[in-house]
Amino acid sequence: MHIRKATPTDYPEIMRVWESSVLATHHFLTLSDFQLFKNIIPTQVLPVLDLYVAEEGRITGVLGVSGENLEMLFIDAGARGKGYGKALVEFAVNELHVTKVDVNEQNDQAVGFYLKSGFVQTGRSERDGMGKPYPLLHLAYVR
Repeated sequence: MHIRKATPTDYPEIMRVWESSVLATHHFLTLSDFQLFKNIIPTQVLPVLDLYVAEEGRITGVLGVSGENLEMLFIDAGARGKGYGKALVEFAVNELHVTKVDVNEQNDQAVGFYLKSGFVQTGRSERDGMGKPYPLLHLAYVR
């Protein structure tokens, strides 16, 4: 597996990974919110993040960072459980000095993953960053 900085030419593959991951893990999203996010992420989210991809023949994982915040981590549904998420989080913490992440409270697998990876809950919000009714847990990395 290789981790590298992403470029705009990677956006279609990044969105393929995003969609695969979200369909496998975000069962709480309404169809209209799924479509909304799918439409705005390539134009409004990806361009403002420092993006990295994990690849092994093709892109299997996506990491998006802004400052000390891990803003997105998505693993292709077919590659889950194979260490890509762990490798990307370790890269984010050790190389990019990430210390914080917000995670959807309803995404039990992601919450457990981050807690197992050394993050602890520091707060909670009733709504996500867009004001949608998807509670967020605020987590911080503990060394």
